[in-house]
Amino acid sequence: MSEVSIPDEVIMNKIYSIRGHKVMLDRDLAELYGVETRALKQAVRRNKKRFPGDFMFEMTQEEFEHWRSHFVISKEDKKGLRYAPFCFTEQGLTMLSCVLNSDQAIEMNIRVVRIFTQMRQMLLTHKDLLIKVNELEAKVSNQGKSIKQIFAYLKELIQEKDQPREPIGFKRKGEK
Repeated sequence: MSEVSIPDEVIMNKIYSIRGHKVMLDRDLAELYGVETRALKQAVRRNKKRFPGDFMFEMTQEEFEHWRSHFVISKEDKKGLRYAPFCFTEQGLTMLSCVLNSDQAIEMNIRVVRIFTQMRQMLLTHKDLLIKVNELEAKVSNQGKSIKQIFAYLKELIQEKDQPREPIGFKRKGEK
């Protein structure tokens, strides 16, 4: 089967942060894998042991309402959102490939896992850059203090220059 022509950006836009985890929803995965959401959920329920809490969890009703309120959803889209969705972490996505055996599901699963890996690498790169920027900022702020101190000394020297100073050198008796 040839690679499905869905841009990576479309897949990335289907990754959400829920409970502090990067997850994909059952309906989005079903669409990507070319199966019905009902069939995907049924396959997961039949293989519940393969999906511990850190692989897959179901949104609570409160999380579901909160999630729905944050996204503009068309009437057509709401039809697929009557029930709280299953949320799959990267490990859960990998386990899905064991449960769903169609060529499209396997191929798409590989792409999704690669996208998760790319995202993790980008986050690590950005974290390194953030650390370096903070280090530079600290150095610059310390240099700013030093520069201010230098200017303060220069001002003192200029003020002292404006005041008449007593001549230095050998003085004879009676000279001022």
